[in-house]
Amino acid sequence: MQQLDVILGLQWGDEGKGKIVDYLANDYDIVARFQGGPNAGHTLKFGGNKYVLHTVPSGIFRENLINLIGNGVVLDPVVFQRELRSLEQNNVQFRKRLLISRKAHLILPTHRWLDAASEAHKGKLKIGSTLKGIGPTYMDKTGRNGLRVGDVELPSFRDQYEALKTKHLELLKIYPEVPFDLAGEEAAWFESLDTLRSLLLVDGEYFINEALATGKKVLAEGAQGSMLDIDFGTYPFVTSSNTISAGVCTGLGVAPQRVGRVIGITKSYCTRVGGGPFPTEQDNEIGEKLRQEGQEFGSTTGRPRRCGWIDLPQLRYTILLNGVTELCMTKIDVLNIFSEISAATRYRYSGGEHANLPYDLCHMDVEPVLKSYKGWNSSLDGIKTFDDLPAEARAYLEDLENYLGVPFKMISTGPEREKLIIR
Repeated sequence: MQQLDVILGLQWGDEGKGKIVDYLANDYDIVARFQGGPNAGHTLKFGGNKYVLHTVPSGIFRENLINLIGNGVVLDPVVFQRELRSLEQNNVQFRKRLLISRKAHLILPTHRWLDAASEAHKGKLKIGSTLKGIGPTYMDKTGRNGLRVGDVELPSFRDQYEALKTKHLELLKIYPEVPFDLAGEEAAWFESLDTLRSLLLVDGEYFINEALATGKKVLAEGAQGSMLDIDFGTYPFVTSSNTISAGVCTGLGVAPQRVGRVIGITKSYCTRVGGGPFPTEQDNEIGEKLRQEGQEFGSTTGRPRRCGWIDLPQLRYTILLNGVTELCMTKIDVLNIFSEISAATRYRYSGGEHANLPYDLCHMDVEPVLKSYKGWNSSLDGIKTFDDLPAEARAYLEDLENYLGVPFKMISTGPEREKLIIR
């Protein structure tokens, strides 16, 4: 049986997965999202246009390619409808190519209300939620009273909805009041279900395994980043799903031996949105230069991202967790303006230097040990091969490869589809 390949982010999200999935998609028959919700923002640039996808897999712009939203995803029908309308306006024919697993969970309007109330209640201890209702939806999933996409086909759907809404309204009484137009949000939500019902709903686990059995090539697309994994990320400043490669098995319904290539994506530096630990953060002029040059503002929220140097102990940790077989570096062009570049190679904590992350980055006083590299101070425009990169850029990449023990097979030199070096 054919194996499926996985592409995922190795940092705190925003690594540029959308562009790489779009590039690789030509080699596949199916692109499948396996976790997360509309907190994802996968940005693609081609033909002079910019597209941001939140729920739809990034293979949607490749004609004839099937795109599956897996059971591990949580879906907001209103956001989803908006996204589909945008695709229609751009003449993207998706009706026969976009499939949704019936076991994917639905985000209700009251999930978003709970998210906002819970975050407001935390005050200074906010985790930086995108307020999309994702955490509360996953809580209902594990609490065994969530609503699933397949439920919209059942005659009992409205009763199930009302029961869950009633539970949420009771929960909201423990939180401070936050403004929320429930009647208006509900009206939009029920209207958007017509769009959902008009699409192809499938039993995703059977669909994906039958596709692999008949030799179809599948690319599993991750959202967020490995450091936001609910089990292995910087807890509690994490997302609510398994963002690492193990999440592919539960998020699509495939066995571990079905996983083939694992392509890990890292920026040439590091960013983070919202609260939580960030050992290499540069809350200074360097960080601001990285932010402006890299246009580091959230594609979903518009929030400015925190910026810092690349963190090699952190990358080695997520390479280990994911079983990464090859690396892709994005945004190397952002470093063009720096005469000196740094990378963390170890951490100082508990009175010594360590190559491993501590159990709890949130409460440990961690200082990165930085190594300096000479910058190349030149544009990378038009460079198509690794050997044509400036000597300093090659030295930087080769040193990182030696440290991480995994090769860089792709290097992105700009946001556009064609700006990619393949080794």
